[in-house]
Formats: sequence, structure tokens, C-alpha cells
Amino acid sequence: MGADGRGAAGRRPGARGALRGRAVAAALLAGVLGSGCTVPGPGEHGGAQPHPGAQAEASQLERAEKDAHRSGPAGSRAAYVDQVEQVQKARAAAIGRWGLDKVPLPAPQPPPVKPFLNTRKGFEVEGGAALPPVFTTVPVKEKVVFLTVDDGAEKDPDFIRMMSELKIPYSAFLSDYVINDNYGYFRRMQDEGVALHNHTLNHRYMPGLSYEAQKKEICGQQDNLQRLYGKRPPLFRPPYGNYNGDTLRAAQECGVKAVPLWAAEAFPDHMEWREWDRDLHPGDIILTHFRGTGDWKGSMPDMVRQVMKTVTDKGYAVARLEDYV
Repeated sequence: MGADGRGAAGRRPGARGALRGRAVAAALLAGVLGSGCTVPGPGEHGGAQPHPGAQAEASQLERAEKDAHRSGPAGSRAAYVDQVEQVQKARAAAIGRWGLDKVPLPAPQPPPVKPFLNTRKGFEVEGGAALPPVFTTVPVKEKVVFLTVDDGAEKDPDFIRMMSELKIPYSAFLSDYVINDNYGYFRRMQDEGVALHNHTLNHRYMPGLSYEAQKKEICGQQDNLQRLYGKRPPLFRPPYGNYNGDTLRAAQECGVKAVPLWAAEAFPDHMEWREWDRDLHPGDIILTHFRGTGDWKGSMPDMVRQVMKTVTDKGYAVARLEDYV
């Protein structure tokens, strides 16, 4: 994996931008609620025109409504539209508390059938066609990305509160050697709807281990996560993103269905990119870590602010990985 990091400031008010974001989001939501779920266009509220972030949100809300009307019975469509409205209302109320300048964009309705996953070209292993696919991007057309957090060393309660209040979905890939001093922290995370996945027992360099040693690292963590959190996770991320054929065979033996890596990595003060164009793409997986100010130039909330500014400014929404994989 790329370098681990941390961030400095905890909460930054950003009062002027936050108030503007709340006002615009509230206006958008009022339009949604008062017009049979039709989002008003720019300038239809009277007064100032919404800023570009608000226009992107309106577009995303319109898209969400259209997605809902294209799939499922009327009851599920109505429930989905209502859910989007409630999420955006909660986000608009929370951005000031957490120093975000813009309301995060709403994700479209998850697909009724999950995309078919292939191993990324250049990431194959010999005989790997029948093994869990290894990928950095989920094949989708919508402007959604997925946030994943690795290892579990930092256990910042503000991070859980922030993600819960802002309704930002993410997935955790956990290593036992750093979570075993506070399993309850991740149980609270799970209670908020976060899926907990496998990142091995001890975060070893997997290609340097025998097949049996790799299987012990992966299956041992599968056993731990089932015992602690009630489920053997279907997803596995090898430490440092390094693996070989034995890694994938061992993972399959342990019940793993897929191996998501990442296309971008987030820190409190910058983003790092795998792709040549240094940009986001539909379906990209973003990696970050459970780190704090002892390792990073900032805190976990600082990292979230960096991620959400990047994602929202580029017109993307964060979606739940498990809805697609």
C-alpha cells in the first residue's frame, strides 16, 4: 500500500462556506419535498443562483429520482426517493459541524444486479481465471467512487461520528494485530452499517510467505471477524496490495469472493493516484488508513474533508462498495 498518513486540525468551522452549503441544500430539499420529488433548476428559488456544487447536487438528485422511477415497484421507488431526501437533509445540517464547504452528492440507486468483475489487466496470476478477481475500479458508468479504510491502528471516535452524521458510506479492511486492543471500536462502526473485511492477521508481505502461512493469515482473520462481528467477510485486501497465486488460492479457500485494491489514495493534505491522468473515474476505489496525527499531517476528520472536497468538486458521489461488489 502507499504511505500511511495523519492530519492536524480536528474540526474547522468554515462558517461562511458551511452556512452557504446548508442554505443551498435546504433550498434544494425544500424544492424536492414540495414538488413531488422534482428538483428545481438553478435560479428557481428566487434570490441568488446556487453555486456549482449545489447545481451538481440538483443534477444528482434528479438522476436519483429517474433511477428510482426506472426500477422496482412504486413502493420501493418512493422509499428510495425519500431516503435520498432524508440523507441530503442530514448532510446539509452536518457539514458546518465538520468543516465541509459543500454537501456531499447523493449516490444513485444501487444496481439490481451487481457488475461482473474481472481481474484488471496486468494484475493476473497464472491460473487465475477461476480465482477471486483483483481490481482497482468497479465497472460502472455512474459518477460514483468507493471509500475504503485499512488496518485499524487509529481509533478516533470523531471519525465514526463524522461519517455517521454526514452519511458517508465506507468499508473497513482490518488487521487483527492493530484492532485487538479495542475490538469494540469496530463493533460501533459495524452498528452504523459499515462492512468489516479482511486485511490479514498480522499485515505480512504475502508473496514472501508459503501457501500455508498465507492461508493462516487470511483464514485466521476470517475466523476472528466471524467470532467478533458475526460474519465471514467476502472481500479481502492483501497488505501493501502485494499478492501472488498462492495468496488468491488461499483467499478463495477461506471464502473470499473478490480482492479490491485501489485507484487512488487519500491523506489529510493530498491525494495520490494510480492512473496516469491523476484523476477520478467512475467506479474508482479510494484507499485510506486508520491513522492520526502521530503518523499524518492531520487527523482522520481532516482526511475525510480532503476526500470529500476532491470527490464532490469533481462531481462524484461516494457509494457503498458492498452494493456493487
